[in-house]
Amino acid sequence: MEAKTYKLLLVEDDTSLGYLLTEYLGMKGFDLRWIQAPSEVMPLLEQRAFDLVILDVMMPGTDGFTLGRQIHDRFPGLPFIFLTARSMKIDVLKGFSVGAVDYLKKPIDEEELVVRIETLLSRLEPVSGAEPETTLKLGRYTFDSLNQKLVIDGEERSLTNRESELLAHLARNKNRLCTHGEILKRIWGRNDYFNRKSLNVFITRLRKLLDADDSLKIENIHGQGFIFRIPGNGDR
Repeated sequence: MEAKTYKLLLVEDDTSLGYLLTEYLGMKGFDLRWIQAPSEVMPLLEQRAFDLVILDVMMPGTDGFTLGRQIHDRFPGLPFIFLTARSMKIDVLKGFSVGAVDYLKKPIDEEELVVRIETLLSRLEPVSGAEPETTLKLGRYTFDSLNQKLVIDGEERSLTNRESELLAHLARNKNRLCTHGEILKRIWGRNDYFNRKSLNVFITRLRKLLDADDSLKIENIHGQGFIFRIPGNGDR
């Protein structure tokens, strides 16, 4: 079985360290995106799915602790770790209090960083053979993917097999970008022009099936894919 390529987001305003970690983590097989401006973080997380965020603490504008708290509130299932020159116990405790899963002090030992990332992500992997959740709460709807049904206010709506597969994929990746290629390869088995046209048809069907709850939205990200927006406590 092919090993998973983990997607990391590095937020670091130090150019030298940013380049160093980008090269080193890339060489170790990670898919890493490096940005220097804290203001770019939340919009990027709205568009792309990451497995882990690595945050510098001392940055101009929004500091890492504030940014970490925003990530924890908006995407509670997304782990993040801090890299910082601040080594006082109070700073370490503050890092963990805002939701960080690890706290590494600068200067960074690149090998130690890789070991910690791999250990952390391996713990977050689902247990082999575990079954995905089959009943999902989507706004006012209850979605039973096993029996291919949507229920809202006692009204039951039946889905076709492909509608159910597509909705399940979008729902399990709620508030994250699901690319055309990802969806087509997973559900249709092939990414080509005709299947993409079919995907658009099924997206239209799902929008109609979900139209009783105005808070739900399947957003088209032009040229990229779709984001299933679920507000409130459905956010991730």
